Amino acid sequence: MPPTLASLVHHSALKLTVRAGADHLDVPVRWAHVSELADPVPYMEGGELLLITALKLDAEDPEAMRRYVRRLAGAGVVGLGFAVGVNYEEIPGALVDACADEPLPLLEVPRRTPFLAISKAVSAAIAADQYRAVTAGFAAQRELTKQTLNSGPEGLLTALAAQLDGWAALYDASGTVVAAAPDWAGRRAARLTGEVERLRERPAPASSVVGGPEHEDRVELHSLGTGRRPRAALAVGTAAAPGTAERYAVHSAIALLTLTTERSRSLHAAEQRIGTAVLRMLLAGEPDHARAVAGDLYGGLLDAPFRMIVAESVPAARAATAGGDRLGTLAEALEAAAARSGEAVLVVPEGERLVVLAADGGAAVAACTGWAAALEAARTNAEHTGADEDELVVGLSAPTGPIAAAAAYKQAEQALSVARRRGRVLVEHERLAAGSVLPLLADDAVKAFADGLLRPLYAHDATGRGDLVASLRAWLSRHGQWDAAAADLGVHRHTLRYRMRRVEEILGRSLDDPDVRMELWLALKATSTDQ
Repeated sequence: MPPTLASLVHHSALKLTVRAGADHLDVPVRWAHVSELADPVPYMEGGELLLITALKLDAEDPEAMRRYVRRLAGAGVVGLGFAVGVNYEEIPGALVDACADEPLPLLEVPRRTPFLAISKAVSAAIAADQYRAVTAGFAAQRELTKQTLNSGPEGLLTALAAQLDGWAALYDASGTVVAAAPDWAGRRAARLTGEVERLRERPAPASSVVGGPEHEDRVELHSLGTGRRPRAALAVGTAAAPGTAERYAVHSAIALLTLTTERSRSLHAAEQRIGTAVLRMLLAGEPDHARAVAGDLYGGLLDAPFRMIVAESVPAARAATAGGDRLGTLAEALEAAAARSGEAVLVVPEGERLVVLAADGGAAVAACTGWAAALEAARTNAEHTGADEDELVVGLSAPTGPIAAAAAYKQAEQALSVARRRGRVLVEHERLAAGSVLPLLADDAVKAFADGLLRPLYAHDATGRGDLVASLRAWLSRHGQWDAAAADLGVHRHTLRYRMRRVEEILGRSLDDPDVRMELWLALKATSTDQ
């Protein structure tokens, strides 16, 4: 504990006597300062014991003493030491009354006690307190290191919570609580996810304080990692601001967790290199070699149906250099979800792309679809507010196995292409196969082809010499049945036959060719909303 006025009063060598403010002696003393100025406040920092002999004070003037004491208390001075037997044989009553009214502790310093002795006592007590704090800090560091080596981050958090007489929690790269001590702290830590997300947006190292006197506790958040993007975060909750020894413990925990994080980062990079090799073997049609290289690392993933995910930054986001951040955020979210559920996931960055193999029906796939839904909502909000939103597009394959990995990759790319054209965040290949082909006709290239193919017929009809387009649509919709199509049009079947011959003459194509009929039908569908 730092020195207090009470400890100085009980110091046998100083012989100090309390003349006022006896109920406020437990306040810490940061320093002992001597000043005979009539107004020493500009030179005070707060927490000082001010020592005076009243050389320049009219200590017998009650009003002057009230103003003097009031300014000292307002500046944070914690006590006043008055030396008797120098200018005054005893402390004037005006000063005693002023200190009692404020209240400000007033200590009588006997003539045989020099101010220097008081300053030395305060300095020695501060030094002793700092030594105890440093010693306790080193002891805490040893204990935290031992627990980290024996029990990992969980053991470290347990030891740290005990050191702080509070709680501690560790968050992963996605801002999810991965460990907490004591056990009840997990619920408290989970409520700080938003604060952790804001902390992660700042370059590491970063920290922030949450809560205060009006909250249930005071929480410090610290980012972990040496890269530009924090890899994790530490939260510590205490009833009050940590002291020096507790601060040493927190800093030691940050250092140890950062080392653990960076070690994990190196292992993660090595895993990614293995994952890249496994992916290339799968795409090359060598599932047995891929399984051998994956070993226990990804072996479980290759034994069950998996999905291929291909994500890519859109050109606008890429130009704004935000695409990499988006891809990294998505990768972290999928890896964190897989880790929490205990499932394997293979994540391979490929420049502006991210390729992921994740268990079908697993947490990583669910996290991907959830992330896409959130980004879709953010995009909608950006459209309403006029804000720019950096985006990604994602294609998701159907469930597959190692033998058909190349086909799954192609499915994911096809879904990605459709997502890009439709302005969607995520498209599943299964949805395309189960849906209609007609929405695909909205592509500008398809519309341009249809417009060019049918333009001669529209030009003919514009002259008022017949209704070839409507006749062609009716005939195709009736599968070439003359009577049914003519009835739909309200004309004679010979009239319809004449019109179809004109269609063949104008287009230079035979309606007997099924490919021609298919192209014309799709062209009519593609232009039906534009003509």
